[in-house]
Parts: sequence; C-alpha cells; structure tokens
Amino acid sequence: MRSTNFLAASLLAGVAFAALSAAPASAQEVGDTAPAPLVEEGNTIVVTARRREERIQDVPLAITALSGEELTKGGTLEITEIAQEVPNLTLEVSRGTNTTLTAFIRGVGQQDPVAGFEAGVGLYVDDIYLNRPQGAVLDVYDVERVEVLRGPQGTLYGRNTIGGAIKYVTARLPDDTEVKVRGTYGSYNQADLILTASTPLSDGLKVGVSGARLSRGGFGDNLTQPGVENYNKDVWAARGTIEFDNGPLFIRLSGDYVKDNSDPRQGHRLLTGRFSGAPVLDNVYDTRAGLDVVEQEVEAYGGGLTVAYEVSDTVTLKSITGFRKDRSTTPIDFDSLPAADLDVPAIYRNKQFSEELQLLYEGDRLSGVLGAYYLDANAFTAFDVALFTTGALIGLPGLNAQTLGDVDTETYSIFGDFTYDITDQISLSLGGRYTWDKRDSRILRTTFIGGFSDLFPPSTATAIAVTSDFTGSATFKEFTPRASLAFKPNDNHTLYFTYSKGFKGGGFDPRGQSTAAPDLDGDGDIDYADQYAFLSFAPEKVDSYEIGWKASLLDDRLFISLAAFKGDYTDVQIPGSVGFDTDGDGTNDSFIGITSNAGDADVNGFEFEGRAIVGKDFAGPGSRLTFNWALGILDAKYNTFIDAFGNDVADQRVFQNTPDITANAGFDLGLPVGNGIVDFLGSVSLRSDSSQFELPGPLDQDGFALVDASIVYTDDSDRWSIGLHGKNLFDKRYIVAGYDFVTGTVLGLEGNLTGFYGDPRRVFVTGQFKF
Repeated sequence: MRSTNFLAASLLAGVAFAALSAAPASAQEVGDTAPAPLVEEGNTIVVTARRREERIQDVPLAITALSGEELTKGGTLEITEIAQEVPNLTLEVSRGTNTTLTAFIRGVGQQDPVAGFEAGVGLYVDDIYLNRPQGAVLDVYDVERVEVLRGPQGTLYGRNTIGGAIKYVTARLPDDTEVKVRGTYGSYNQADLILTASTPLSDGLKVGVSGARLSRGGFGDNLTQPGVENYNKDVWAARGTIEFDNGPLFIRLSGDYVKDNSDPRQGHRLLTGRFSGAPVLDNVYDTRAGLDVVEQEVEAYGGGLTVAYEVSDTVTLKSITGFRKDRSTTPIDFDSLPAADLDVPAIYRNKQFSEELQLLYEGDRLSGVLGAYYLDANAFTAFDVALFTTGALIGLPGLNAQTLGDVDTETYSIFGDFTYDITDQISLSLGGRYTWDKRDSRILRTTFIGGFSDLFPPSTATAIAVTSDFTGSATFKEFTPRASLAFKPNDNHTLYFTYSKGFKGGGFDPRGQSTAAPDLDGDGDIDYADQYAFLSFAPEKVDSYEIGWKASLLDDRLFISLAAFKGDYTDVQIPGSVGFDTDGDGTNDSFIGITSNAGDADVNGFEFEGRAIVGKDFAGPGSRLTFNWALGILDAKYNTFIDAFGNDVADQRVFQNTPDITANAGFDLGLPVGNGIVDFLGSVSLRSDSSQFELPGPLDQDGFALVDASIVYTDDSDRWSIGLHGKNLFDKRYIVAGYDFVTGTVLGLEGNLTGFYGDPRRVFVTGQFKF
C-alpha cells in the first residue's frame, strides 16, 4: 500500500518548489506544465509530446494532435469520437456500461474492465494517468487539445504503457475575465449546457470553474421495465482550477467531479431464446433486460497539483501529484431477457494516488527529461453471476456465483529520455525506464442458492460452497529502452527511425477458481503452488520498430506524415471466461476465468496522415479550404496461440478490436458571410472488418463507413457561434461490443449472444457565447 515516506517527500517537494523566489519568465518556458495552445501557423502544429514545445513535423514519433477548437467546431461530444480521425485507433464504450472505456492502438489494448487487468493504452488528463477504465469516457469540453501517441510510451512521463498514450489536456485559464456558455439541443431530446467562467484575482493568480449538464433520451427502450430507457444520458459534471504564474514559478491546482445517473445500457439479443422462445427485437437499441437489483450509477472525482519552477534558462523542476476515486454500480443483463438466465449485477470501486517528479533540461544541443514516478492504486470488483434458469433445471434454485477481486498495485519507476543534436541535421535520442510493479490480489468466489448474494441487499441467499479464497502477490521488474535517430535535410523534412520496448505487468485472474486448478507441479496434491500457477499470468512485452517521414511542403500548405512499423508482441495476455460444469452432469452451472500468456504475434503496419490548405483568401479575406486525411493499414497475426487444452490454435485466432484498415477524409470550407465566417465541414471515416474476440464469431462487425457534416457560423469577434451538426448521416448500425456465450463456451440456457451498437443518426444544434 501507500508509502508514507514517499507521500511526505512528494508533498515537501511541492512546497519547496512553491517557496522558491520568482523572476520574470513566460508561461510557456516551463515546458508542458503550462500547456500552450495547439498552434496552427499555416499548417504548422506545435505539440508537447516530448515534454517541450516542438513543431509536429520535428517530432520523431507517430503522433496525431487535435485542437479543442477543431473538436468543438466539428461537434465532437465524447473522446471515443476521435477514433474516427486517428489511424489504427479503436475507442469504444465498453459492453454493458455508459462510461467505461475500451482502447486499442495498433492491435494492443485491453477490453476487460475488471480489477486485475491493466490497460494497454494509457489515458492521461493533464499529465495524470488514469489507472482504471471506469469513468474514462470523457466528455469533450474545455479541452485545449488531445494528443494520440502510438507505440510504447514511458521514457518521457507517467506510467509505462505498451500500446500508446492518449493525452487529454484541458484549456489554460485566459488572462482576462471570461464567461462562456455553450448549449446543445438535438435528436432524442439531447439537451446539454456547459458554463465556464474564469477571472484573474491578482497579478499571476487566476481561478476558473466549469459546470456541465449533459442529457439525452434513449435510442431505445427497456420493454420489461416501463419508463427505463436504453442508451440515454444523464450526467452532471464540474471542474475547478486555480493557476498561479509569476515568473519562473507555475502552480496549477485542479479538481473535477462527474455523476452519471444514466439508465443501464443493455444489449440487443441476436438469437431467439432457446429456452423461452423470445423473438429477436426489431430495434437493436431496445431490450427486454429484467435485472433491477442495483441501480446504474457512476460517481468519479479527482484532483491534481502541478508545480514547476524554472531554475535557469536550461533547467526546470516539476512535480505532478494526482488523486482519483470512483465508484459505480451496474446491472449487466447478459441474456437481455426478463428471467435471470445470465444476469450480473456488479460493483466497481477504484482509487489511486500518483506522484511524478521531473527534471527538464533544454540546452543548445542537448535536451531531455529525467523523472521518477510512483503509483499506489486499489481496484475492487465484485459481482454476482445469476444462473437462475440453469439452477432451477438442476435442482439448485436461485443458483448464483459471487465473485470478488480486490487488487492493490504499487509502482515505482525511474525514466529518462535525452536528445542530442550531433549536427544541425542529425539528432540522436536515447531513453530508458526501469519499472517495479507490485500486485497484491485477493480472489474470493462463493456459490449461493436462493437468489442474489449479500452484495445486493436485501438478500435471502444461502452460501453453499467457497470455490476460491486466494491471496497472491507478485512483483514484476522490467527495463524498457527507447532509441531514435532523426535526419533533417532542412527545416521542412524529418526522417527518423525509432526502436522502443514496452511491457505490461502480470497479475492474477480475478475471476479464477482456485478449486479448478489441476495438479500442475505433479506432487499429487492441489496445493497453493498449483493455485498460484493456475490463477497468475506473466507480463506481456512488445518490441516496436518504426521508420517515418514527416514533411511540411508548399510554404506550409501541405503537411504529410508517413510511418511504417513492426511490432514483435510476446506473451500476449488473453483474459476470458468459460462455462464450467462443477458436478459433471453435462450442464455448465458456473464459470471460471482463465487468463494465459497464450499469444506470440507480429503486429506490422503503415500510417499516412495529411493536411492540405487548398485555398486561402480565394473568396475574400478569411476564406479557406482545407482537406485532411488519415489511413492506417495493420497486419496483426498470431504466430502461436496456446488454448486451455495446450493446443496451438494460432490459425483459428484473430486480434480483437483491430480492423485491418482505418481511414478518414474530411474538408473544411470557410466562407466570409456578413460579420463572420461560415464553415462547411464534412468527413467520412471507414473501418474494415473487425472481431470482438480472438475467436471469430457472430458478433464480428463487417466493414462500414460513417458520414458526418456540420455548418458553423462564427462571428468575427469570436464572441459567439452557432452550428448545425449531423452524425452518422446514413444511420449505419454497427456493433462496438458484446457478449458471446454460444461460440466456444456456453453459459445459460437461452443462447446468450448480445450486441451493443454505436450511435444512430443524430442531428443537433450548438450555440456558444462568450462574455
């Protein structure tokens, strides 16, 4: 658990920074702490992916940057929507939830949200890593920019992440008093209101607050529970910030709160009920889910303290302290029917504390960062697996398997990354990270009869067996290097080669059943060593090689970025649940989690991004025409895949949530009208076939395209704007998540195959006013 000495040291470091005397300096001289806007001069974009401000074409990394202004203009409402614009990126709302995020970059990710499984893609809010996916489907408001870094990360900041990182940067407070109101109204009674206000209190001291009310009716209805909608939204959110900027000293204290009271998001059955004969519903957003023993509720809050002090023109010290906590309850009705054929009410509780210390150096030829990172986190997941129809069939009425996983994670790491300009044209970057990951897990599984367990009172259930009561601890240590060589023949071209290694720590399957462990060590006794080996899984690793070219051409009117990459992905963690026959009667009356390092794979691909200013001032001052595009091609293939029976089934397995092709093309035509400008925006995004799981099945989604369009008028004073937006204009139905208990393993009597769908066509208007 938390190291008291480390906490005290981190707080003292922050106090020490604050106590140092100040001298004049610009806010942007403290590195990424005081994030500069995503500047666009012509087609030049400035980012801070390497902890310092650089033109995006100078950064030898595969990175996509989206400005808050660009996202707002296009009517982007949630962070999942940016996946339409970024190659080889998948962002989805996880199955059976409203706010849990599933993220994959270049085939690497994790879609299982229970405690014990680490994310493959790191999500950062103002440089603070979010350790758990619950509450991570962020609404886009007051955002300065979003940066998506592809490939292993960890030598520059934060947590080690094997697949990539998404950096969500909130807007800096303006220098003058400002009040901003943004409203949205549209299809399905969508009604959003966001109020932002900020003001300087004295020289260098500013305060700001934001509040958001986000609501929408359901895309469908729950036909079993009158008045309950499906896919609706009912969210309250708030954020507060205090900034102090006086010379070389910068302090930012922020806090946020989210309360989500949306109705449960339930799936659409794709099969007629094999036991009840219930037909498939016509509307994929409707459900017959009957589980109501717990309400859908998500509450999340946290805060961050960033302190930076510019010691000299070349050295900056920085401290980033973060705390987050969330709690959610959700009724997940796997069968989406009134009866409890496979119903799972669940509880998630997460909390984390993190501290990061950095020393940033920027000289004439040498620049880089040295840092240390600490994370202390707890993830608690508890749920029932109600198999009432199965229990009635085998003489165990109200059969229920309660599962509880309680996981503590303590991480220490040191990292560094420096770039040396060998000549004016050639630079070499070397970095490395050493990580200690300690995982302590408690797994408790109890079989009940008589209904739902004591997790969901009032309960009349009786415990009849404890099938897991396991406590395990493991520590994982790994050094992950990075090296990059860049060649700049001139200011407009960057060619680079990068090698990086990533890893994700192991752990213990929180759904594992210790009594199902075989005699793995052959000593004739199923002892703790067998249970440990059966429930544990090792770290996964990837060696990534990337070659790229970035160019700014035609007087900064054309920007292109090309990257080809090769990933050697080993010991791939494959979590999953299978039906389990406890009494040998031929009917699965429980389930067990089996997570293994089954896979060894190659993940190779190509990415091409571009942005072109075709016309500027061609129809009067301020007129413009720009095009942007992105193409991702991915060849992800298992070389080996060992199943639960020890067989190599690599030729029968695929990568989940990883289409071979992702593409996007869009335009923005701006024409002066009156005292402002009208922007006509359009985009089409394409995703090829993809699978929800490693074993192909009926939930696999064929390739599809989404078309969006907007018309936005902005007054020349930039004090007000109004827009009309259309999303998914051709009303495409596409699966983003699901549960499959008919392919490979069977659980329940109904044939439980349910899908969750992306948003239907929506049309809405937005208005924004600044005072």
